[in-house]
Amino acid sequence: MVEAAKSLFLILSALFPIVDPLGGSPIFLSMTQDYSPATRKELSWRIAMNSFFLLAGSYFIGTYILRFFGISIPVVQVGGGLIVVSNGWTLLKRGNYGQKEVAQNVVPQDPYGDAFYPLTLPLTVGPGSISVALTLGANAPYHQGLHWWSILTAFIGCVLLAGSIYLCYSFADRLGRVLGTTGMTVILQLTSFLLVCIGVQIVWNGVSALLKSLPAGTP
Repeated sequence: MVEAAKSLFLILSALFPIVDPLGGSPIFLSMTQDYSPATRKELSWRIAMNSFFLLAGSYFIGTYILRFFGISIPVVQVGGGLIVVSNGWTLLKRGNYGQKEVAQNVVPQDPYGDAFYPLTLPLTVGPGSISVALTLGANAPYHQGLHWWSILTAFIGCVLLAGSIYLCYSFADRLGRVLGTTGMTVILQLTSFLLVCIGVQIVWNGVSALLKSLPAGTP
């Protein structure tokens, strides 16, 4: 039981700061400001479910999928980090919260078309979260045998993370009303800048790992 508690704490402490649903809620609200509250809640639920399957899939089978295609984690970090930088830079250039550029991309017939990309991947569960989940899964004890407590702990951890995403996103409109347009603009700009920085850091981690894997040159 103690080992299960330690494993759960490790999963939550490693993934929650990277997923950061609190920091992502202003971006989510900015990209869905023209939706009704009911549609936004349904979209929050879909993002939470997508995030759960991404995190659980990365934890349990991610390493096998990458091994099958011959893709290394550093390559995932470089490719995914570039996507994070691109999305963060796009949000940063949009300027004030409430600008109309988002509304032009809304498709009324399919308000859930962006639920997976880009709202789930990479804005909520990005390459950083996936790489951490892959690393945690690769070192999980269930690889050495059947450990039900390890599987159950990982499942509970992913459920808790998905629940936090749903709560933060579904109540993002209330946060917007409390902070107002100016407050949301400040938070959105700061979050967008941090998103760019996180993307650069992810790319650098991947590039550093790839450089270290190169054969040493002859003196």
